[in-house]
Amino acid sequence: MPPVWAVLERRLFDALDEAWRAFAARYCGPDGRLIYHGPAADRDGADDFYEAFFNWPTLYQLGGADDLLDASKHHWEGVTAQLTELGYLVDEFERGYDWFHQGESLLLFYGICAADPRDERFRERARRFADLYLPGSANYDAEHDIIRAPHNGGGGPRYGLQWEWASYHTDLVSMRPYGLPLRDLPGIAEWADLGDPSNAARMGAAMNERLGRGDVAVNLAATSLAVNAWLYDGDDRYRDWALRYIGAWERRAAANGGILPDNVGPSGEVGELHGGRWYGGLYGWQWPHGLYSVGAAAAIAAVNAHLLTGDDAALAIGRDPLEIVYDKAVQAGVTETEMSISDRWLAELGDEAGKPTMLVPNRHDDGGWFDFQPPQLGLPVWLWHASLAGDDAERLDRLRAASGYDWARVRPFRNKEEAGHEAPWLEFLRGANPGFPEAMLSTALGQVQRRMALIDADHEDLSAVHVHHWQRLNPVLTEALLQLVTGTPQVLYNGGLLPTRLAYFDADRHRPGLPRDVAALVDSVRPGGTRVELVNLGLTHTRRVVLQAGAFGEHRIDRAVVTRADEGYPGDPRAYTTPPITESEREVTVDGPRLVVELPPGRRIRLDLHTTARVRTPSHQYI
Repeated sequence: MPPVWAVLERRLFDALDEAWRAFAARYCGPDGRLIYHGPAADRDGADDFYEAFFNWPTLYQLGGADDLLDASKHHWEGVTAQLTELGYLVDEFERGYDWFHQGESLLLFYGICAADPRDERFRERARRFADLYLPGSANYDAEHDIIRAPHNGGGGPRYGLQWEWASYHTDLVSMRPYGLPLRDLPGIAEWADLGDPSNAARMGAAMNERLGRGDVAVNLAATSLAVNAWLYDGDDRYRDWALRYIGAWERRAAANGGILPDNVGPSGEVGELHGGRWYGGLYGWQWPHGLYSVGAAAAIAAVNAHLLTGDDAALAIGRDPLEIVYDKAVQAGVTETEMSISDRWLAELGDEAGKPTMLVPNRHDDGGWFDFQPPQLGLPVWLWHASLAGDDAERLDRLRAASGYDWARVRPFRNKEEAGHEAPWLEFLRGANPGFPEAMLSTALGQVQRRMALIDADHEDLSAVHVHHWQRLNPVLTEALLQLVTGTPQVLYNGGLLPTRLAYFDADRHRPGLPRDVAALVDSVRPGGTRVELVNLGLTHTRRVVLQAGAFGEHRIDRAVVTRADEGYPGDPRAYTTPPITESEREVTVDGPRLVVELPPGRRIRLDLHTTARVRTPSHQYI
């Protein structure tokens, strides 16, 4: 009897294939662009166009439809032409904007590069985009080891902020939960003070001058550009710049008592534009998001440094911000606590949002730490995923022990990052949540159905919709498949690369992903090993699966303990029932990054892979 999880997993692949086609037919023009004829903002918005497709190449790499890769490229090309016409891009790259948003827009690009490294057009783009930040470029000040402005890109440093904030006033209601961007301007002590036009103009001018110059911590996400280029052919110019830039921020953190500062002035001094304060920079500790933006950029940089070096110590830049805020945790309910992003946690915790749980400060100003929220699990989970080290695992154990909600429950929500189900997945991996695969896959199918119903009910004027419209309706989901098929958390949304624990290739169709009819389930992840079950649900075709340790082929499979059914199936045709199935184990020496599994129709196999981490230089794989 085929396992329920396998049937649900293949059903999810089928549903997603139907869903992305419907989305493209409904919202896209013949050249792949989104149907939109509305106005363009001064700087904000380019990311939202790309985000509508951000996980499509990932679905292809997991085993999505054969034509999904070409569709992903088609939409990238179409949207790039569209954004060029709107004035957002220079030579196919963002003219100049912050890396909290640029990182989001680049996920589609990174996914295409990883899915098809043979495509010379995208290889050339990868190198050209990364070159924008190397020493000698307009964006990078090699003397002070800084990126020259918070807004930067294809046009070099773009000083100042968007003109929509030239007068920062109370009508900007979406920004009200984050409070005042700068908190040391005389006569402006609270949000209501921005109702005075003169105060709003003073705030806008000060923001333009102080938040629009110098380097900021979220620029650390730019290192993904360099690592992506390095993965093509190992050009150490990209490696050296990424490690150099990350190292500069590590030194600033060490000089700041271990706390990663969020701003550096034009002369290379922390706090130069903020009265000596280590907090206050754009998308920094004070405003608007704090840990949500700084912690994400630091985690992205940490994973990148680990990819480049293979050294667990390189993860320190991502670990330290977490430990600082975790040490200041309190116990309280989400519904009883004022916080800037409450809607996220109300969805994630559901009916348990009122229970006392661990809350950590996300932001810091002159009054100290504030804006207490539950820990965003994606950050520590990615550090653990990179290292599998004891300290990183112990950190997750501490979070579990301090949480007041049930880590095993799979709640039916989908946030912008398409993440948030890390807790029940971790419980499954430690053997405490056996029903997780079926629950997670059923939830994913439900979310696809909801998105399709929303698309069907959508009667908005597509020439004038808000630029967030399409990403709210994108029906492609990959979190469940990444967790179950590859043993990997959802990508860090603000610009992370995706070094999955396992990768698959179809040996007969010569493309990435699981072959047709095949389902996979990773149920154990540990230092030195991963266990996966493969099932061929097909009735007539044998499938050959290439299984690889690490998305970039960086790990070695030393040996595999193989568990499969003994002879005897399907038994005597005169019998009314399937004969008892017994299993046996045998050990296979591999001594390489990958192995080939041949699965006859209706058969399943378990592989306990014993691996050695990082014995090869990571690279985009050309299988």
